[in-house]
Amino acid sequence: MKLVGRSFLCRLLTGIGCGFLLGTSLAIAQPLQPGPHDLRFAQLPTRWDEALPLGNGVLGALIWQKNQRLRFSLDRADLWDLRPMKGLDRPEFSYQWVQDQVRKKEYKIVQEYFDKPYDTEPGPTKIPGAALEFNTAALGPVTSARLIIQNAVAEVKWQNGAVLRSFVHATEPVGWFRFEQIPADFSFELLPPAYGKAIEEKAENAVVDGDDLVRLGYAQGNVVRQKNKITYHQTGWGGFSYDVTIQWTQKGTTLEGTWTIASHFPEKKKNAVSAKTGPQTYAADLAAHRSWWQRFWAKSAVQVPDSLLQKQWYLETYKFGATARADAPPISLQAVWTADNGRIPPWKGDYHHDLNTQLSYWPSYSGNHLTESIGYLNHLEENLPVYRAYTKRYFGTDGLAVPGVTTLTGKEMGGWIQYSLSPTVSSWLAHHYYLQWKYSQDAVFLRQKAYPWLKGVARHLEQLTVLDESGKRKLPISSSPEIKNNSLEAWFPTNTNYDLSLMKFVFKAATEMATVLGNQSDAQHWQTIQNQFSDFAMSDQKELMFAASLPYNESHRHFSHLMAIHPLGLIRWEDGENAQQIIKNSLALLDRVGPDWWCGYSYAWLGSLKARAKDGSGAAEALQTFASAFCSVNSFHLNGDQTKSGKSKFTYRPFTLEGNFAFAAGLQEMLLQSYAGFIEVFPAIPASWKNVGFTDLRTEGAFLVSARRAAGKPDGVTVKSEKGGTARLKLPFKNYVVKASQRASVEKSETGFVTIKLQPGGSVTFGN
Repeated sequence: MKLVGRSFLCRLLTGIGCGFLLGTSLAIAQPLQPGPHDLRFAQLPTRWDEALPLGNGVLGALIWQKNQRLRFSLDRADLWDLRPMKGLDRPEFSYQWVQDQVRKKEYKIVQEYFDKPYDTEPGPTKIPGAALEFNTAALGPVTSARLIIQNAVAEVKWQNGAVLRSFVHATEPVGWFRFEQIPADFSFELLPPAYGKAIEEKAENAVVDGDDLVRLGYAQGNVVRQKNKITYHQTGWGGFSYDVTIQWTQKGTTLEGTWTIASHFPEKKKNAVSAKTGPQTYAADLAAHRSWWQRFWAKSAVQVPDSLLQKQWYLETYKFGATARADAPPISLQAVWTADNGRIPPWKGDYHHDLNTQLSYWPSYSGNHLTESIGYLNHLEENLPVYRAYTKRYFGTDGLAVPGVTTLTGKEMGGWIQYSLSPTVSSWLAHHYYLQWKYSQDAVFLRQKAYPWLKGVARHLEQLTVLDESGKRKLPISSSPEIKNNSLEAWFPTNTNYDLSLMKFVFKAATEMATVLGNQSDAQHWQTIQNQFSDFAMSDQKELMFAASLPYNESHRHFSHLMAIHPLGLIRWEDGENAQQIIKNSLALLDRVGPDWWCGYSYAWLGSLKARAKDGSGAAEALQTFASAFCSVNSFHLNGDQTKSGKSKFTYRPFTLEGNFAFAAGLQEMLLQSYAGFIEVFPAIPASWKNVGFTDLRTEGAFLVSARRAAGKPDGVTVKSEKGGTARLKLPFKNYVVKASQRASVEKSETGFVTIKLQPGGSVTFGN
């Protein structure tokens, strides 16, 4: 079993080198940098999903108060129960068999075989780590609790003058805590999850609320306390185990300590890479940690006059930095912040590829965080053998399909199979390969990773689809997440707009990539297949439908029928009046049907959709609703309307991250767009935003753009090039001057545009 294999996670896997020396005055001499976008509370939150979140992509901590004690909920991204989902390994595990049952209208047996186990079985699932609790009664009440996002450090202060500062090292397998002004008898304990004891309160819905941990069948792990050290060893399913280690030193009124979690998979060789070459200190690790975050924050910045949206963007960007790394597992539903409520996490904390993982990486491209986004694709590359075996076993095709709901190792988990076993999941994942290439212009990545993925998906779809009586290419049965839920009616005899848009995208992108690579034979072949697909299903009013047999007539959380507008950009505002009419009418219908059954991520996605329609006010309103009604006090996306003010009939609060990151992408989409073949600054901002700007947002072609708008007028645009190349810029000025130019030339093109030719490292600045 190959889980991960690169240097950062290798260090994290070992948990080696977590000893330390008591920090010196250097730690205090480095002042932290509180900022306007920090999380700030007058007292510690008293729920895990309102806690101060820390993380480094593999390790995570939530800092909060439980039963009058300071609590660290400790987590690790690869803590997984990897038992096979019961009942999936049977001869009927076949797309052809499902088609047969659909045609016979005998669907209950399909639900029993492939959908019910996800709801009734406790595993496979993500599992929690442990908790560290401190007895802070002697310190008096908390006077402030803050997450300083610039430095990724949590700070808590008490009435007696005691202070806690804590961080999860940005690149090493260690979390730190440092207390000052505490009594000599200050005590704490490590608390394991209740794997061996059932909790009294039963979940109303085990999928959403989380099943009881005791159902996993683990023997309760052992906690061993030694002098200045606590260890906890927990054995899970199939020989998997993990270890939590706490070490500390107290001198006078100062206590410093570290924690780490190491995971052990029975089929994985022990890692010989040491995380450290020498002893650690709080001061040295804090300095290295802050240096990483300084580089992270230097990648891009935004400035908008809406304080709610501004702060939310910075908190989302912080969470992305805390959960995404090139060499760590990708962002799952809760990433490194598994629910600390005595239960299995909502939806088993898994990888949902019918929306959740995809939305989680949307902001990375224009946000200029490609180093972090590549971790998503590295994970997919590592699991290629698993996906290929699944493709052959379930679909009977060559090429590449991916289950819509998977474990850490890419194995299918079942669920509503229209979506968890959808034939176009790998097509949506292909879009991320495409974006990584377009925004990086990495020729090696294109040749070795992106095109092979697209080619594999295209081969799978070519073999799976059939030509109908009119010569149009279609799937034998089609679906649209998660329309008609898990019923027979969720299958359509013609392509849904969801499946159709993804298939059209794959063959279009494969044609483009093959052309760039000089493979004309492939390019012609993919283009021929692309031309065989029909037009999108549309009403007489030019509104996108779910499918030819089903108009958009019900409120639904997943805007699957609008994929061609965003994120795929197959129907573009820039294409002219007909496309604009389709976009306007489809979004107007979405508004009329209303948000009764939307989740928070629906509003976040709507921000990008409205931005693609050049509707700045509509985009801002959607994002404002998300931030004000669907987030916890710590900014976590809670899915339901927490205000209970009619924004949605979902008023529950399961925490998942995709809405958070889709929000950040939506704001970036308002500020900069490049998907239509040219760069457009401020394409969708409200007229009331007189002063707005951004620095080093990224565009297709590997260009970095900065722009300002002051007193309602554009005040400057800078375009920089990493790889060199030609960019078309839609001018925000009626008249312009080139204020600065380095290794660049500018030519006028059609009215309102200029063409910029840049050498690697070149730049040009325009002004009025």
